[in-house]
Amino acid sequence: MTGIEDLAPRGVGVDFWFDPVCPYTWLSSRWLREVERVREIDVRWRVMSLSVLNERRDTDPEDPEGLYGEYMKAHGRVCAAVRERHGNEALGRYFDALGRRVHERQDWSGMAAALADAGLPADLEDVAMTAEYDAVVRASHAEAIALVGEDVGTPVLSVEGAGALFGPVVSPAPRGEAAGRLWDGVVLMAGVECFHEFKRRYGEPDFG
Repeated sequence: MTGIEDLAPRGVGVDFWFDPVCPYTWLSSRWLREVERVREIDVRWRVMSLSVLNERRDTDPEDPEGLYGEYMKAHGRVCAAVRERHGNEALGRYFDALGRRVHERQDWSGMAAALADAGLPADLEDVAMTAEYDAVVRASHAEAIALVGEDVGTPVLSVEGAGALFGPVVSPAPRGEAAGRLWDGVVLMAGVECFHEFKRRYGEPDFG
């Protein structure tokens, strides 16, 4: 089901690939929500997977003990189902609701409650521990990796008419015009094909 808002872009098209279990990706998404307020952008929410990204490694740095593999995939599966069945705007609402519970309240049982918060059917949670949407997640993930390469993490940001980058990683998420200025810089860097990386030290995620 696709809503009218999915068919009427408001500004520059932005694809934002995220794994919902990553706290830094959540912070980047809060920055992007601020950018929506101060710049004309149209965000397309897309799913990627740290589990898929790390599956060729001997040890998954996101799950070094191998205890949470299927559970880590579960959230991405539900996100994929939301997008496939209810459209882009619904996925944005669901990710907002899920992130507030998982990352800000540390409520890792929050899928059903987040679906309710987002006004979505509870039966979407049924796909969480199945492989029904694994191919959809992998296909979406592959689109992101094709743009930026495998030596990255989440999120991946692609700006229409400019290019794609891993990140930005922000902590805490800038607000207001500070978010807009960062956006302007990201668009500038994404449009420079020979630009590859800026990086500096950062600590624990700061949810502000």
